[in-house]
Amino acid sequence: MDLAELLHRARAWADNDPDPDARAEIDALVSAVDPTKTDLADRFAGTLEFGTAGLRGVIGAGPNRMNRAVVLRTTHGLAHYLLETTPGGAEKGVVIGYDGRRMSRELAEDTACTLAGAGVKALLFPGVVPTPLLAFAVPHFGCAAGVMITASHNPPEYNGYKAYWGNGAQIIPPTDVGIAKAIEKAPAAKAVARPSLEEAMAKGMVRMLDDECATTYLAEVKRLGVRSDGDRSLSIVYTPMHGVGDELARRAFADAGFPNVTSVPEQQKPDGAFPTVEFPNPEEKGAMDLAFALARAKKADLVVANDPDADRLAIALPSAVSPTGYVQLTGNQVGALLGHYLLTGGLAHVDRAVSAEGGEPLVIASIVSSPMLGVMAAELGAHYEEVLTGFKWIANRAMDLKKEKGWRFVFGFEEALGYTVGELVRDKDGISAAVLFAELTSVLREQGTTVLAHLEGLYRRYGLFLSSQVNLTRKGADGIAELGAIMTKLRKSPPWTVAGHEIVSVRDYLGQVVTSKDGKTRTLSLPKSNVLAFELASGSRIIARPSGTEPKAKFYFDVREPMAEGEALATVSARAEATMKSLADAFVALATK
Repeated sequence: MDLAELLHRARAWADNDPDPDARAEIDALVSAVDPTKTDLADRFAGTLEFGTAGLRGVIGAGPNRMNRAVVLRTTHGLAHYLLETTPGGAEKGVVIGYDGRRMSRELAEDTACTLAGAGVKALLFPGVVPTPLLAFAVPHFGCAAGVMITASHNPPEYNGYKAYWGNGAQIIPPTDVGIAKAIEKAPAAKAVARPSLEEAMAKGMVRMLDDECATTYLAEVKRLGVRSDGDRSLSIVYTPMHGVGDELARRAFADAGFPNVTSVPEQQKPDGAFPTVEFPNPEEKGAMDLAFALARAKKADLVVANDPDADRLAIALPSAVSPTGYVQLTGNQVGALLGHYLLTGGLAHVDRAVSAEGGEPLVIASIVSSPMLGVMAAELGAHYEEVLTGFKWIANRAMDLKKEKGWRFVFGFEEALGYTVGELVRDKDGISAAVLFAELTSVLREQGTTVLAHLEGLYRRYGLFLSSQVNLTRKGADGIAELGAIMTKLRKSPPWTVAGHEIVSVRDYLGQVVTSKDGKTRTLSLPKSNVLAFELASGSRIIARPSGTEPKAKFYFDVREPMAEGEALATVSARAEATMKSLADAFVALATK
């Protein structure tokens, strides 16, 4: 758009924005000596898109940013879609939580008041809460929906709006599409009905919650424990990464009998500026440095980290060969350890999977997570499923299979540090997973062994699983077209050997078909997605998919390397690394040829 049109749109938006700070922000950009030298054009290049993850974006004024005006219109759309599709939805209401990021409280209160203005009751947490507690609260209160104001582990300049439906899981199609269409029909933000918080509370349309929900959640977390023994005196260092997990996590550890927990003081309190980390994600280099320093001083047996909204979990363990004194496990390793612990009833039964509360056991992983959980589940006689990336798919699939087949969901995970234990929370839950991992550590400690030694034992039984990722980045429109052509070529003419390794089948999630090397096909039941998975005869796997947010093609490599009896782990690891490199180099060459 030309400058005149841009300025017209900006002034019109400012006129309809009820937030005086946002209006001043737009006015300053419009009044700049040269508005084209500012980010004004990007702010009005489009509208922040509502999808299965709700909203997420940089905080700022304008339709392509995260702000009060966008949240008012979004909540108006959510409310009206709920009223149209959910009998009794107005009375069931919507529960709302928020984290410690900039503007989170204001956006949560705006959400509650907008719902009240639309005739929908709102339950509002009075202070910051972790995302798992909000997800738990939706079915706990019998609400029709839930909203969590959070940007999870994104950089400090971001915030977001995560939507849950009445089943306690994040929304999936067609609900997301229906809400998005309702948002498109919403009036300008200034015209959205929104009583004050005091008025809405006086009329009984907004109710502030007390500690009952957290207390009930913690009691249920304690019930998730498989064993009550173990050496629970182990020293634990914990960091919430400047987020909102500290209070609830420490209460959960104490309830489970772990008294020796020390929080990283510099990162203990919620702080949306995240002053001690460049990126508030435990996976990022340097993010765990303060935790490792405290762990060395305390001679800690276990290091636990949550991301800022406490839905993800990172684990590190003492290691004499690591420069920091601790080795951080991958999400795949934590998933394998927790999944095996739960399937075997806390290591008490190693020949057959058990499900303490009845029903045949079920575990689920995302398609880009390590296949190790599936291999273990097959040997232990448990059901295993793979779903598209995102916990919304794990939670909804678990509920579907329970309804259809009576299977009991035991555990789900995705490689990006996300785990859920049982049916307590139908989303990632870094708090309950942390307590369960501490329990596993304590049981092994009492048995005179360590988590790393136990993990090696799993590798010896099921094979060493190694995972890596290669990102192929291209710039501009030509680059995006090139990435699209790569996926098209791989789909139409898939390779049947890579670096001398035979490919036995190709899974096309867009075409919803599995094709074997002999030409036989069968249908895939998962929703359509632009993903290809190549299954190797060795048990290894390659996955290709374009990024949904960046001009990248992402290639995932999972290698399964068998271990001979008495063979050193270092030897097998080196062999797996070599296989991984040869597969990655050869596949990237084939894809870009």
